[in-house]
Amino acid sequence: MTKVTKGKEVTLENVLWNCRVALRGVGSMEKNRDAVIGLVFLKFAGDKFAKRYKEIKEQYGDVPAFLEKVSFYNAVNVFYIGETARWSYIVKHASANDSAVIIDRAMADIEESNPPLKGALPQNLFATLGASKEAIKSLIDEINKIDEKRFQEEDLIGRVYEYFLQIYAASGTKEDGEFYTPACVVQLIAEMIEPYSGVVYDPCCGSGGMFVQSLKFVDRHNGNRQEISIIGQESVADTWRLCKMNLAIRGIAHNLGEANASTFTRDLHPDKKVDFIMANPPFNLKNWRGEDELTDDPRFKGFPTPPVANANYAWILHMLSKLDVTNGIAGFLLANGALNASGVEYEIRKELLDRDKIEAIIVLPRDMFYTTDISVTLWIMNNNKKARSLHGNQLRDRTNEVLFVDLRRWDSNIEEYVIDKGKKKKKTVLTDTQIADVKKIYNNWQSADTSLYADLPELCKSATLDDIRAKNYSLAPSKYVEFIDHDLDIDYEKEMARIQKEMREVLAAEKKSQKMLEEAFRGIGYDID
Repeated sequence: MTKVTKGKEVTLENVLWNCRVALRGVGSMEKNRDAVIGLVFLKFAGDKFAKRYKEIKEQYGDVPAFLEKVSFYNAVNVFYIGETARWSYIVKHASANDSAVIIDRAMADIEESNPPLKGALPQNLFATLGASKEAIKSLIDEINKIDEKRFQEEDLIGRVYEYFLQIYAASGTKEDGEFYTPACVVQLIAEMIEPYSGVVYDPCCGSGGMFVQSLKFVDRHNGNRQEISIIGQESVADTWRLCKMNLAIRGIAHNLGEANASTFTRDLHPDKKVDFIMANPPFNLKNWRGEDELTDDPRFKGFPTPPVANANYAWILHMLSKLDVTNGIAGFLLANGALNASGVEYEIRKELLDRDKIEAIIVLPRDMFYTTDISVTLWIMNNNKKARSLHGNQLRDRTNEVLFVDLRRWDSNIEEYVIDKGKKKKKTVLTDTQIADVKKIYNNWQSADTSLYADLPELCKSATLDDIRAKNYSLAPSKYVEFIDHDLDIDYEKEMARIQKEMREVLAAEKKSQKMLEEAFRGIGYDID
């Protein structure tokens, strides 16, 4: 794909590609990411401010006292922006020799005027980026093309943010990829745990995808966003800022604490109980605590202390400690190794199952994530598996039962996209239909109408706790979901007859060719005997 030239139709993909091209070969991956996303933030925040500014002016007239009153903007989730920080001012001075300084100053001014953004925007980035004023102007010009009038997108802000978060996650290192979970996977989690109302928590929130999808779930099902509360935290400073920007530009109220912090060593929401947890913790995190640290932590009370070498079960116990003890439900991702882990992790898993905390285990297809090409597992942990009415549906008692679903064969839907010049990335993606199918299996299994669910070979199986104990507390779906040996479907007598027939035909053809060759040689006087 090349840069758009005059006369060609401009698509959103063209514009987003050109934004990346403008900074090619300039700074580090992280700095370029922050530069692009930072400017996208200024553009959308500026557009929202300009719209609100016009509304206030029409209502109150051209009176500075009203136009500059911060509360008139904050009341409708719009950030107040001073004159020299507005997008129109940045565009006007895009060719200036000090354009980098103008942008940096705009970032600082917006933070100062809007306390909820404290620490969220990159500071002094453009002055140290190393980009020429021509490159900065090109970037500004491209981002300036992104507006609702030009591109009739239902969620334009979300589309642009998703694009850049995805691309920079795919282009970077393993650590870069951890801040972004594929949107289809997050959508699946939201559809499974159904966060209609209450507190949604993510202890390792990355760029905020779980929060965005939880509210999209509410929108899809005609719920009320005001009934959802968002809390979380993130350990990496740059990623914490990305999350703050991602949520702020979408107008999503949130509490991520005043700064980045490790969930294990500095829990920013101590003693908080939540209704829903959506999370994608770093897979197999090592050295998450010191040898003698957190051994008596109340979050692990009643369980062995998770090992230093792997945080998988530390994440599980932390999330369990946060769940509302009556109705809390969590959907989270873990590496497949956690399903059969031995030693201390085995003892923790055994205790979780004996306490009936695990409701469903869903193995996803391979190659869906940026940090690994292996398949990973979605765990559903539920504090209420009793019979009850939920969202208008009657649920049966699932005490001491676990649903196993194996989606590893659902790997035919491939998404390909360009992450750099001449370099493409392919990832497996779940379609909306597939997500709906998984949700249906889960909901049918939960339903009081037991005729709706049936075990399906190579897909799903309902197992009792006794079944799981018989498998030594393994949570690997392959231990329970029926496997079909497709070789048994072969009619061997028929196949052998077909193969023998083909061999006879090949031999006959070879003999015929040999005879023709002999006759040809004799015809020209050669004695082949």
